[in-house]
Amino acid sequence: MKYALTVLTLSALLAGCANDGERIAFDGQYFNTKLRKVDGQRDVFQVTVKDAGKSIDGARAAARYEAVKYCVGHYGNSKIDWTFGPDAPASALRFDGGALTFQGRCPQ
Repeated sequence: MKYALTVLTLSALLAGCANDGERIAFDGQYFNTKLRKVDGQRDVFQVTVKDAGKSIDGARAAARYEAVKYCVGHYGNSKIDWTFGPDAPASALRFDGGALTFQGRCPQ
């Protein structure tokens, strides 16, 4: 939980420095992310981060941010059980056409 709050706090600080409207920069880069439910289950989700090669660390942070935002918005907490998360070793990352995909679950 502490880690998620730290990420959200840092993201908010970065947002204050951004001059690109409502977008938040991660590691100095902007990422397009998409979060979707898996098999119609609201608690299980996938986060895809496009152009992750711009900054792997930034892409990981962007995915984590979207997931925390989703779980807080739907379940009121930032706890996430990652099936395949942003903290995975670099050798295990799943790239598809330059995009990274992660999967997790918001515990109820």
